[in-house]
Order: sequence, then structure tokens, then C-alpha cells
Amino acid sequence: MYYDVHTHAFHPKISDKVLAQLNSHYGIKPVGTGLIEDLLSRADKAGLDKVIVHTAATEPAQVIPANNWSIDLQNSDPRVMAFGTMHPDYENPEKEFARLEKNGIKGLKFHPDFQGFFMDEPRFYKILEMVQGRFITMFHVGDKLPPEKNPSCPIKLKKILQNFPKLTAVAAHMGGYRHWKWSSDYLAGSNVYMDTSSALPFMDDKVLHEIMKKHPREKILFGSDYPLFDPGESIKELQYKLKLTDTELEFHLSAAENMLN
Repeated sequence: MYYDVHTHAFHPKISDKVLAQLNSHYGIKPVGTGLIEDLLSRADKAGLDKVIVHTAATEPAQVIPANNWSIDLQNSDPRVMAFGTMHPDYENPEKEFARLEKNGIKGLKFHPDFQGFFMDEPRFYKILEMVQGRFITMFHVGDKLPPEKNPSCPIKLKKILQNFPKLTAVAAHMGGYRHWKWSSDYLAGSNVYMDTSSALPFMDDKVLHEIMKKHPREKILFGSDYPLFDPGESIKELQYKLKLTDTELEFHLSAAENMLN
């Protein structure tokens, strides 16, 4: 089964607003509408079987609505797997985690840069203590600020992996958007999954190949970061950048199977 492990889909009422915000922050013009129908159409054309859709609550009051959306998406189509979210200031996370489990949600997305916390804060560590060995965790990692000033970074994630050995973690964007040097130094070769979303178009080829040389190939997962990029075009870029044979490409497209089962 072939997966795109890093996608987003938004409610029609807010999709245009979110796309504008993404364009403003990253300077990347989205290729898609951000609607689930468009995502699934593109995934079908790319030959993908499943997409994992992520959301992140930027404040405690958004936790329930965001998770309701994830549950609805997962129930809407067998091709969709949705991850839930949690904010470290949410009042009763255990109750919400139980609700997510009851509804078949297997993972959580954390985006410290948008959610307003640092990865190494004690309040976030309390959340991780509750979820390790229980949910898969997808972390946005990296941004324009240097690691010591950025809410997320490969160095902070490395500490998380050391402190929470039972955590099944995915470091988005090849371990850290614009933090690839530190991803190579601190994450490559560790027991973390990495996805290829929003990374290959921007990475220095030397650093990319350093990471690929150090990191277990079975822990490199394909992700497009739709609606910023098209899944089919991202698959082509992955094969071209890494000079993969068709068999090697299929390996990365299906590598999420072991993580999810």
C-alpha cells in the first residue's frame, strides 16, 4: 500500500484563508484548493492508496473542533487516515486522548511554531509522557530562525527522543525545514522516521545525500505537504533527486506500513 504521510485538508469555509496564510508564511504558492476532494483526486492520479491528513490546534479552544474535523475526515473515505492534535495548555488532554482512541485515531500532529510553544518546555513534555507508546507523533520541525531561537528544531527533537524512548516519532521535512544541517548532525541515524515533505526542492544536494547515507532507508517516508505541493509531482521529484529505481521508489512509498501496524 502506498502512502502520502504528510497532507492537509481544510473545511471549505476556511480553506482560502489558510492557503493565504501558508503562502504568506512560507512564500510558497499552494498548488491545490486545500479541499479533501482535490487531495484525493491528486492522490489517485499519483497511484497512492492512502493519505494521512494533519491538523494542529493553535490554541486550546481549537482542540475539540480540530479533532472533530479529523474524525469526520477519517470516517469520510477509506483512503483517508487523519491524525488528531493537542495543545499543551488544553485543560483535560487525557479525556480527549481517550476520545481519539475510541474513534480510531492513531496519531497526533504537533506544530510548535504555529501552536506557540517550544519543543523542550516542561508543559509539552507532560503531553509526550501521556502519548508515548500510544499515538504516533508527527512533528513539524524547523523554520527560518536558528535552532536555539526556533520553537522546533532537530536538536530539541533529539532530546525528546532520548527522554521518551517509547515514542514513535516522525520528523517532518527531512528532519527540519531549513534546519537540514542539524538534521544530519542530530537526527540522521537515530530511531526517528523522517518524511520528504517540503524539503527536496530546497535542500542542498550534499546535505540530502548525507542524511540518506546515515539514516535507515525504511524510516524515510514519502510526504507531499499538499496543498503546498502536488503528490504526483513530489513523487517524481523524490525519484529524480535520489536517483531511485522504481523498486526503490515503491519502498519509500510503502515504508509507512510498518510504522502504522
